[in-house]
Amino acid sequence: MSNTLLMLAVLPGILIIIYVYKKDKVEKEPWPLIIRLMIFGALSCIPASVMEMFIDSAMPAYPQGSLAYALTMAFCSAAFCEELCKFAFLRFGTWKNPAFGYRFDGIVYGVAVAVGFAVLENILYVSQYGFETAIVRAFMSVPLHAFCGLFMGVFYGAAKQAQVQGRSSGKFILLALIVPMLIHGVYDTLAFLGNSTASAVLLGFVVLMYIVAIRCVRQFSRDDWKSGFYPDTQPLSGGQGYSGAQEPPLSGQGHAGRRGRSGNAGAGYRAYPGQVQDGKIILLCPHCHRGLRVPVGMGAIRVRCPHCGKEFSQTT
Repeated sequence: MSNTLLMLAVLPGILIIIYVYKKDKVEKEPWPLIIRLMIFGALSCIPASVMEMFIDSAMPAYPQGSLAYALTMAFCSAAFCEELCKFAFLRFGTWKNPAFGYRFDGIVYGVAVAVGFAVLENILYVSQYGFETAIVRAFMSVPLHAFCGLFMGVFYGAAKQAQVQGRSSGKFILLALIVPMLIHGVYDTLAFLGNSTASAVLLGFVVLMYIVAIRCVRQFSRDDWKSGFYPDTQPLSGGQGYSGAQEPPLSGQGHAGRRGRSGNAGAGYRAYPGQVQDGKIILLCPHCHRGLRVPVGMGAIRVRCPHCGKEFSQTT
C-alpha cells in the first residue's frame, strides 16, 4: 500500500475528529483520551468481525442482491455487530472517566470510537481496491460510521447525565444502540441491493445525514454550557462564619455572560467528584451518591443535597 493511499484512507477520519473536537466549546477533551478511544474503536473491529462471521454462517442463503439478502446482511450482521462492539468499547473507555462531565463529551467519545473503527476498516478496503475506493469511501462509508458515532454519543451523554442525576439511564442506553444500528442498517441495505435506484436513494440518504449531523453537532455545541452534570449548592451552617450568599451557578446552569477556562462566553466548567475548580469542590452525597458543588476552605460545614434533600457534614 503506497503512502498516498494510506493518507487517503486515514485522512477523512482525522478531519472528522478534528471538526468535532473544535466544536467542544466548554472545555476540550484530552487528546490522550481521544487517541485511546480511537484505538479502542479499531480494536472493536476484531470482535465485530468474529460475530459477523458467526451470524453470516447461521443465516439462510438468500440470493445476493435480493431484498432479503440486503436486509439480513445489513441489520442482523453488519449494523448489529459493529455498533454493539463500538458501544461496548465506548462504555468501557469512558463511563467512569472523570473527564466525562458534559453532554457534548459523549459526542466526542462516540465519534472518536467510530472514527477508529472506520479508519482501520478503510485501510483494509483501500489497500485491496485502490484509489477509486478511497475517494468513494472518504465521502460515504467513513462519514457513515461518524454519523453512527455521533448519535450514539448524543444518547450516551444523555444516559450519563441521567445516571449522575439519579434518573434511569436505560432508555438512553437503548437509544444509543438502536439509533446507530438503524442508520447503519439503512445505509448497508441500500448498498447491498446494488441497483441504480438503491444507489440513488443511498446518495440522498447520505446527503440528508450530512445535514442532520452537522446541525446536531452545532446545536449540542452551542448548548453544551448548560449541560453540566453536577448542580451547585450552599453550606447550611459552619464554614467559619460563611454567609451563605448566592454563589455563581455551576457549569451549564448559569448565565450566558460567564466564561469557562476555554474562554468562551457562556461556557461552564468541567466538574467531577473531588475536583477543585473556581474555588469549589465537587462532592458526592453519601445518601444518594450524586454530585454537588460547594466552596472550598470553609472548614466543617453542613450541606443539604439538592437531589435528595438530605443533610450531611463535610470538611472542605
